Amino acid sequence: MILLAIRIEKDTVHLHFEEKKDTPKEEKHRTLIAHGFHKEVTIQDFPLRGKKVFLHIKRRRWLDKPSKEVVQRDWSLVAQGTRMTVEFAAFLKVLGQY
Repeated sequence: MILLAIRIEKDTVHLHFEEKKDTPKEEKHRTLIAHGFHKEVTIQDFPLRGKKVFLHIKRRRWLDKPSKEVVQRDWSLVAQGTRMTVEFAAFLKVLGQY
């Protein structure tokens, strides 16, 4: 990931990331070309010094040149049914707030 921007508001921090252009390691056997991005996702993460933290992530996709199949990394970053990271959701669950 590449950090593109940090935006700090009164009670919120926004971190904007973009996935690197490097092809996924598990797909090295294929001939892949960069093929744009998925829609940006926003994930709430652990608070930072009393401020809410939101991660804005742009994920890449690639095209397998011979088969024309779209390829992407498998990300299990977001806790199912939430807009939070898995770790933050687990933390809140332990506290009984989720």
